[in-house]
Amino acid sequence: MGNRTSWRIGKFYQEQVAWALAQISRFFSERLTVDAYLQMMHQLGQEPDPDEMPVELASFPLEIQEAFLIHAMLPDRWDGASGSYFGKDWSPLNDLLDINEVEDKKITCFFLKHIEGSNTININAELKRKQDADKRRK
Repeated sequence: MGNRTSWRIGKFYQEQVAWALAQISRFFSERLTVDAYLQMMHQLGQEPDPDEMPVELASFPLEIQEAFLIHAMLPDRWDGASGSYFGKDWSPLNDLLDINEVEDKKITCFFLKHIEGSNTININAELKRKQDADKRRK
């Protein structure tokens, strides 16, 4: 994710991290796939805009891709009574980091926490939309 040794390079690193966090949020909030976006642009006769294109996992740096991999391996926690999503169970995290031979555990955990937060917000918002739609049908 960059070199953090001087102020100028440190500022560049902070900008990279801010960009990555924004992309992670976009990754969970978008419903359109890259293929669907490209098809839509083709049908409209417009050039695809890279800034508007949906985010793909492959567009992230390796540290963030590792965080997504670990995130997928962590078990989910749900509330049995209300059906709310609580997030991931972090107890097997250290083992998963070791098994996947993650070199920079600190930065991977930083991005993993942001991934989990964005995912939790997205899942609970989707559950709320479904519950509201069910209430309107009744």
